[in-house]
Amino acid sequence: MKFPTVMSGRVTRREFFAAGATFIAGAALACRRDPLGGEIATGDGRLRARPSAPTIAIEPGVHALGLGSTRDGLLYVPAGYSATQQSPLVILLHGAGGNAAGFLDRFRTLLDTTGVIALVPDSRMFSWDLRFGAFGPDVAFIDTALEHTFRRCSVDPLRISMAGFSDGASYALSLGVTNGDWLKKLVAFSPGYLVANDRYGNPPVFITHGTRDTVLPIANTRQRIVPELERLGHTVIFREFDGPHTIPADLAGEALQWLTLP
Repeated sequence: MKFPTVMSGRVTRREFFAAGATFIAGAALACRRDPLGGEIATGDGRLRARPSAPTIAIEPGVHALGLGSTRDGLLYVPAGYSATQQSPLVILLHGAGGNAAGFLDRFRTLLDTTGVIALVPDSRMFSWDLRFGAFGPDVAFIDTALEHTFRRCSVDPLRISMAGFSDGASYALSLGVTNGDWLKKLVAFSPGYLVANDRYGNPPVFITHGTRDTVLPIANTRQRIVPELERLGHTVIFREFDGPHTIPADLAGEALQWLTLP
């Protein structure tokens, strides 16, 4: 798999594997091994699960996926959910070193308010596979988790989106544009990179970034990621805020409301 389109400056191997998230350069993406020495299976990044009529009843609340032994994920069904009405769905992707439980806590109230179902997977390693060289096990896991979700939840196929923070934001952008023919909107809270090789469709994108971010400086988003997305034909809403590497509550609310719109 080739990675010709990456918006970033060149970094050293030490910087690449530093704690937290970082930019990715084309040279770094040529790697096909994870930092623990294991092989990463490559793939095309295409998610193939699609909504269908649910066959398993589910109640509102937090549900473990039960698909992974050590790292799994959560399915959140908002209060007021009814199987008789199709609901919007967002795939939420945590940052490096995070997990589904911690990331979901940021959004539970907003999900209940907006009526959005959330699929919140754990990455297979401490961050998402693309950071270590290529699409691989995380794509397969998300695809299985989507099948799991569609069997249980009545999902509106016209309101399925993907959102993430930090490394999860970079992954949401990259995996999102690879599946933009059916993922209708993308949200990136403080992203660090974009890989846009095999694109399908042009979903609109909502991006936020703090002007005092010292983990992933805003300059990369402002000067490279946003212009490149616009050049590729995506409509971009870009919200800068005076703050560090975080998700302000008001912008999280604006993003979730935006996802529910047709």
